[in-house]
Amino acid sequence: MIRFALALFLLVVPGVAHATDAGWALLRDGGHVVLLRHAMVTGTTDPANFDIDSCATQVNLSARGKQQASKIGALFAARAAPIERVLSSRYCRCLDTARIAFEAEPELFAPLDLLKSDPAEKAAQLDAILKEIRAYSGSDNLVMVTHLEDIVALTGVSPREGEAVVVEPQGDGLRVLGRVTF
Repeated sequence: MIRFALALFLLVVPGVAHATDAGWALLRDGGHVVLLRHAMVTGTTDPANFDIDSCATQVNLSARGKQQASKIGALFAARAAPIERVLSSRYCRCLDTARIAFEAEPELFAPLDLLKSDPAEKAAQLDAILKEIRAYSGSDNLVMVTHLEDIVALTGVSPREGEAVVVEPQGDGLRVLGRVTF
């Protein structure tokens, strides 16, 4: 059983490393859109007294999450991946990820917030994100810091905390070009 687990691990690890290398190659070239899931957090759901304007009422980055966000920024710099703009959900965990990683104040972009439960509002939110992605034509990269459920809804990909998904418009949706794990 241990041999089986080790063999499975060895098969998976090179795939992750390859995906990460391919993602970095894309980011070094610039001109791409990156959906970045916020770094590691302290809990799983926001408390009942949630207030978008008060970090004390939200799930926030853990100490490991802050380190992870710092690592994200260091790797973007070390790998010469140019950043033109950083858009962020208004949630503190996303804002803090962006601030720590990219050492700048991100642009607030409410559609990147957690998806609404109302189907019409959710569709409008996703449409606004897609519109922003389709409109992007910069030579450096656009980073959009958001949440798991947003990325899943847009791409079908389920990234880990602090994972980047490089995308491009394709038809009515998005095509995943690469991923970078931090």
